[in-house]
Order: sequence, then C-alpha cells, then structure tokens
Amino acid sequence: MAGERQGANLADLLERILDKGIVIVGDVRVNLLDIELLTIKLRLLVASVDRAKEMGIDWWEHDPSLSSKARQKEVDGQGDREQLEEENRRLRERLAALEAGADGAAERTGDGKESSS
Repeated sequence: MAGERQGANLADLLERILDKGIVIVGDVRVNLLDIELLTIKLRLLVASVDRAKEMGIDWWEHDPSLSSKARQKEVDGQGDREQLEEENRRLRERLAALEAGADGAAERTGDGKESSS
C-alpha cells in the first residue's frame, strides 16, 4: 500500500513538473590559487514539449540532427542558396555596368551632368 502511494505521488510530481516546468540552475567554477580557470554555467529546463512550445522554445524542430523536417529543409535550402548566389552575381554585374555607364557619362560632360544637346 505504501509503495503504491509513493508511486502515485511520484507520478503526480512528474506530471506537475512537466505541466508547469522547472528550471534548475547551477554554476561550476574551477579556481587555482584564486585564479578562475574555468566557469561552466548550467541551465536545465524540464517541461513537456507542449509547455516548452508555449514558452517559445522549439529549437529541436529546427535542428537538422534532431528533426527530419529540418534536415530536408537544409538539403532543399542548398538549391535556394545557389539561386541566391547566382542572383547576387547577376545583380553585382548589373550594378558594375550601371556605375561604369554613369562614370562614362560624367567624363563626357566634364561636370558630372549630362549635356542637353
């Protein structure tokens, strides 16, 4: 009877923690002769997935090593990146041509303004 009650209490406690969430914070410092050599700050959040999403935490959905959707987006994104790089290259070429044309027109008029002949 006592084991059942403790099991129920543990289950209730776990349900409450996952529902509300709990944050555990700790710092580990390694000093040698009052010189700080290493500091590790630990922050642990224990909550259900739904509760974490309510708090705005959803990094596991965007991490390619944890999510197949994120992994597929990363693979698909390679094509998008190549397209963006190609568009960037073309725009740079157009800008260079426009700047060269503007410089040539300024040299022809001598004062940087086009003549109205």
